[in-house]
Amino acid sequence: MSLSLDKALGIQPAAVRVRAQRLELLASNLANADTPNYKAQDIDFRTALATQVERDDLLRLEQTQQGHLPPPRADLDSAMAPLYRIPSQPSLDGNTVDPQFERAAFAENAMQFQSSLEFLNRRVSGIRSALRKE
Repeated sequence: MSLSLDKALGIQPAAVRVRAQRLELLASNLANADTPNYKAQDIDFRTALATQVERDDLLRLEQTQQGHLPPPRADLDSAMAPLYRIPSQPSLDGNTVDPQFERAAFAENAMQFQSSLEFLNRRVSGIRSALRKE
């Protein structure tokens, strides 16, 4: 019986990658809270995760013969591209970062990132114990 790590780990590796990218964007927003004309950025987690899963699936497809149709290509990079956030209150210097909102979003995403890592760790531990026959 063969073991497929992709099936065993599920969506968790993709979720960790997307949450890490979002953490970087939110940290960048916080670091540039006082930079004039800086535009706050964020990504839509659901869309980015679906895109990451689709990208992972496309990487597994392979054309083994000349007559095979190529896999459908969605615009994968556009879904992972950061979106600009609409400010709740415009500032005089053109900066759209709301530090309170960014801190809250960063804390929430950090907690979800930690949860995703914990789920992934438990899944790997389960696979490891199954392979050791414990």
